[in-house]
Amino acid sequence: MNTDDTRVVVTGLGATTPVGGELASTWAALLAGRSGVRRLTDGWPDDIPIRVGAPAAVDPASVVNRTELRTMDRSTHLAMTAAREAWRDAGAPEVAPERLGVSIGTALGGHLTYLAAYDTLRERGWRRMSPYTAPRVMPNSAAGWLSIELGARAGAHTAAGACASGAEAIGYGIEMIRSGRADIVVAGGTETPITPMWAAMFAALQALSLAEDEPLRASRPFDKARNGLVLGEGAGMLVLESAAHAARRGAAVHAIAAGVGYSADAHHIAVPEPDGAGLALAMTHALANARLTPEQVVHINAHATSTKAGDSAEARAIRQVLGSATAGAVVSATKSMTGHLIGGAGAVEAVAAICALRESIAPPTLNLDDPDDEVTATGITIAPEARELRGGPSVRAALSNSSAFGGHNVTLAFTAV
Repeated sequence: MNTDDTRVVVTGLGATTPVGGELASTWAALLAGRSGVRRLTDGWPDDIPIRVGAPAAVDPASVVNRTELRTMDRSTHLAMTAAREAWRDAGAPEVAPERLGVSIGTALGGHLTYLAAYDTLRERGWRRMSPYTAPRVMPNSAAGWLSIELGARAGAHTAAGACASGAEAIGYGIEMIRSGRADIVVAGGTETPITPMWAAMFAALQALSLAEDEPLRASRPFDKARNGLVLGEGAGMLVLESAAHAARRGAAVHAIAAGVGYSADAHHIAVPEPDGAGLALAMTHALANARLTPEQVVHINAHATSTKAGDSAEARAIRQVLGSATAGAVVSATKSMTGHLIGGAGAVEAVAAICALRESIAPPTLNLDDPDDEVTATGITIAPEARELRGGPSVRAALSNSSAFGGHNVTLAFTAV
C-alpha cells in the first residue's frame, strides 16, 4: 500500500477552450493575450439581456464521430476531446485496468440534452425521446464514457462542486494515486454553460457582465470597472501518474502534482466570505500538503471571475497566506480571455498553471486598466502582460485557485520538475 508520501507527477495535458481547440493553440493564445469572448447572436433570444460569451474555439461536434454525436452530450464531447489529447501526450501508457482511474468534474452535466429533451417531451411526446437521453444527461457521463474507452477499472468518479468541480476532480485523482488505488488517473473538468437558461439565472443573480457592446473587454478581473463574469465553455485534462510508475516507463514529466487543499466558507450560498478566509484556508492546506513555503510560490492562476466580491476576497486570501512573499508571486487571471468555464474552469486553469511553471512565464490578465484599490492594497502582483517567473526549478511552485457557489474552495499546488 502506498502512503501520502507517494509523489504524483503530470505526464499528460489536454485542453479544448474558447481560445484554442487543443493545448498548443490554447497556451499560445493565453500567452499572446488573445480573448475568446465574443457577442452571441445565432439563436440567442432577444429578451435575454446578456449577449456575450466564450464558446469553444473548435466545435467538438466536428471532432467526435457520428456515434458519439448521438450518444453523448456536448459537455462529454469536450471532455473526451481534451482527455484523448492528454492521453496521447502521456504516450498512451500501458497500465493494468485495475490500476487506471478517471476523475472528471462538472457542475451542470449534460444539461443541453436535458433542455432539448424537455422540449421534445412537451412538443412531441415521450416516445420521441432518444434512449440515450438519460446517459447523456447524467453528470457522470463523461467519466463513464472515458473509463469505458480506456478500460479504467480503478474507479470512475465525478466531482460536482459547482465552479470548483474541475479542481476538485484533479485533487481526488491525486489522492487516488497517493492512497494506492491507482497508478494513473485521467482527471479534469468540462462544461457547456452558454445557454439562455444559464445566462438568465446568472443574470438574475447580477453576476454576469453587461458589457455586450465591447465583448473583448467584458471580463475584467481585479479591475475597478469589473461588473460580472462571462460564461465560457471547454474542458481541461491531466494525466496524473505515480512518479515510480512514470519512471519505469520512461515518461516525460510536465510538473509534479505536489498537493491539494480544500475548505468551505460556511458563509453564504452564492457570496464568498468577504475576508477570503475560506480560500486562504484551502491555500494554506495546499501548501502544507505539498510541503511548500510561501516563498517558493512564484505563480498563481487566480479564480478571479471578475465579480466585485469574489476578486477582492481572493486578493485578501493571497495576502493572508503568502504574507511578505506576496509580491514575488505573479498572479494571472486567465478568465479574462476564456471566460468562466464553470466546472471546467479549475481544470483548464490547472493546465495553464502547469504550462506557466514549465516554461517559466505567466500569461497576462486582460482589461486591467485601473486595478481596484482594495486589490492594490494587498500588494499582489498581477500580470497585465506575459511576465517571466523568478527563480530556478528547485524553488518554483505554482498554485491554481478555485472557488464556487456553496462556499467550496480548492487549491492545487504544482512544482517544477
